[in-house]
Amino acid sequence: MILMKAYGKTTLTAAASVLMALAMIINESLVARTFGTYTLQLFDVENNSIWVPALGVILLIVAYIINVSGNEIIGKTSQFMAFIKIAGIIVFAIGGLWAAQFTLANVLPVSDTINNYSVASYIGAIALSILAYKGFTTITNSGGEITKPHKNVGRSIIISILICTIVYFLVAVAVNSSLSISEIVKAKDYSLVEAARPAFGNFGIYFTVGIAIVATISGVIASIFAVSRMTAMLTDMELVPHSHFGMSGSVQKHMLIYIVVIAITLTIFFDLSRIASIGAIFYLVMDMIVHWGVYKHLRKEVKANGIILITALVLDLIVLIAFLLVKANSDIFVVIVSAIGVVLVFAGEKWFLHWKEKEQGTD
Repeated sequence: MILMKAYGKTTLTAAASVLMALAMIINESLVARTFGTYTLQLFDVENNSIWVPALGVILLIVAYIINVSGNEIIGKTSQFMAFIKIAGIIVFAIGGLWAAQFTLANVLPVSDTINNYSVASYIGAIALSILAYKGFTTITNSGGEITKPHKNVGRSIIISILICTIVYFLVAVAVNSSLSISEIVKAKDYSLVEAARPAFGNFGIYFTVGIAIVATISGVIASIFAVSRMTAMLTDMELVPHSHFGMSGSVQKHMLIYIVVIAITLTIFFDLSRIASIGAIFYLVMDMIVHWGVYKHLRKEVKANGIILITALVLDLIVLIAFLLVKANSDIFVVIVSAIGVVLVFAGEKWFLHWKEKEQGTD
């Protein structure tokens, strides 16, 4: 583990690891609510109804059942759904571009719609975009399940980044070609459905919702598996507290339950924008700690480029500051909850490691 090699068994290592796990769990609740939001597009139900979190909770429970069923089922399910969602999203994007009679002028929003937003707003939006690439931690945390991980983990990440970047870009341009900025903001949580209406009509709505459902289901299943492995590893390393609460089975099985319970709680009490915002803040803080640790302690050992590490660290900091400024003006509650969360994680880990050290000293 990079953090352990960089900082040792310290509060910084433990806290950053927990922030990473929390960011992944938050992302699961985000995807779960997205599942509920898009599924409701098939019915005449308001998006602010209780059915959004209810459907999200059902998805999380189903994902838990699949995860406890064994690695073979997870692997087959994830591979099949990954193919379906990538192919489907590409079809949506290309179809949308064709129907909207795409030109290079459609790549950027109309100038009179972008002047209403500050530079900080654009930079802050990057924080949420980072969550789109959050899933790559699933690959590293599932390294033990990959054949020849030393060779294939790196390949998997590079190939996944290339595929996702192309797909994300095509979808963004397709949506921008079909909807104005104000229409995208109005549609908010289901903008892909609205973008599909002009191009495909009712069929496009069903197709887009179907792809969204497949994408969210596969994402939650894979993420829960990865986080359970990661948190089980942190437990074995004695970086996080753990209690069996009288349950039988492995630590990973216990972690599955804890993870799903936390994700369900977030899904019930927070909306999509707040979930995404808190997750982005946690992830950026953790990411900066990793960059600094590699730069300060490991760059010679792993032959990392110091300029790239510092550049990444500075960019993370700029994006985080801009995002906090935007949220402080629009939703201070998110900033307060995130700050309290970070403080509690660091304070809790400091107390736990100190208690663990005293306990081992008396043995």
